[in-house]
Amino acid sequence: MRLLFIGDIVGAIGRDMLETYLPQLKSQYRPNVTIVNGENAAHGRGITEKIYKSMMTQGVDMVTLGNHTYGQREVYDLLDQDIKMIRPANYPAEAPGVGMKMVRFNQDKLAVINLQGRAFMPAIDCPFKKADELIAEARKETPYIFVDFHAETTSEKGAMGYYLDGRVSAVVGTHTHIQTADERVLPGGTGFITDVGMTGHYDGILGINKDEVIHRFLTALPVKHVLHDTGRGMLSGVFIELDKTGRTKKIERILINDDHPFIGH
Repeated sequence: MRLLFIGDIVGAIGRDMLETYLPQLKSQYRPNVTIVNGENAAHGRGITEKIYKSMMTQGVDMVTLGNHTYGQREVYDLLDQDIKMIRPANYPAEAPGVGMKMVRFNQDKLAVINLQGRAFMPAIDCPFKKADELIAEARKETPYIFVDFHAETTSEKGAMGYYLDGRVSAVVGTHTHIQTADERVLPGGTGFITDVGMTGHYDGILGINKDEVIHRFLTALPVKHVLHDTGRGMLSGVFIELDKTGRTKKIERILINDDHPFIGH
């Protein structure tokens, strides 16, 4: 099974990069399942029904979210519908949506799990214990299990990777928006990367206009995050190939921008 995952879509530039390059990526990698993290897709905070439907028409099979899941009020009702979108599973049960869904490909199924870290993040349920629960459930149906771990610290992401090694197909980190160069297959056969990176404004800071961010560091005053609708873009992702047992055979970073105008590493 071949998986394509695109990291945090940030605002209009990120959405444009996805629309522009996803056909090329699909042509090159021929993924069976395409997953996108969309928690920053609506001008940097959350996702809307219109954006979600646009991603579906482009051939996305599942959308994962993160700490900005509920940034747009309309998503509350949307997440309780039968759609191809999940939120972090370790949010309280009362929160709209679920944290794991199956994607079918021919006779196979891929379980997609979304979890959120707790270090320097909102205090929610334990992602490690929730992972145990969901993996046990998923294993009843499929050996193919993909985890998007939306977390702040590299140590927590690394801990999750090794904690799940041999029990899931892949653990990919999201949230910090900077692609790390540590993609590898862990000893138990789990594909891992600390952070896939973002898809958005190339000349900003984490996808946000740099001037406001610099002003905040200089003054310690709160500022409104500003996202440009036009400008140079970048796309970050990862391609993962699984064997018939659900283990990772290959994991490859994808980075596209003006300095890296190519697909793959």
